[in-house]
Amino acid sequence: MNTFRPRHRILVGLPVLALLIVTAGCSTSDAGDSAAVPSPDPKVAGLCRNLDEALPDKVDGLGREDPEPRSALTAGWGGSAIILRCGVERPPKMTDPKVAKGSDPDAVAGGVNGVDWLMEKGDDGSYRFTCANRTAYVEVTVAKGRDSSGALIDLAGAVKKAIPEGIAD
Repeated sequence: MNTFRPRHRILVGLPVLALLIVTAGCSTSDAGDSAAVPSPDPKVAGLCRNLDEALPDKVDGLGREDPEPRSALTAGWGGSAIILRCGVERPPKMTDPKVAKGSDPDAVAGGVNGVDWLMEKGDDGSYRFTCANRTAYVEVTVAKGRDSSGALIDLAGAVKKAIPEGIAD
């Protein structure tokens, strides 16, 4: 009779072990912030890799914490407080003449330290900035409640260094 006891323990132990593995796998994948990784052409991807190398360790006082999945096309500071994505598509507002004239309340054009940005306010109170007049579109999202000017000031030098002036597309 003792020979059946170990088998019973193994049969009960396997489902418990499987449940622990699945639970551990789910909890680790939910731990980090995420950002969609753009898929630009090879030339723009090269510029974005250069930008990734030039980015500062701190932006607006927050340490760098890149989102998942890890990519040279995305970066983050303070978790999801500030997210940068390089090689994004041109935003529709970028071609809206109302923006250039300053008459669109949801999108404001303007520059910070030599980098032009299109500003759009999100429904959730966050702000999205997309650089203009550069050969690749760089998008920076700043969470609701944060002062966005510090982020743009801290990122301007890296954008100027890595992304040449010109028209993307």
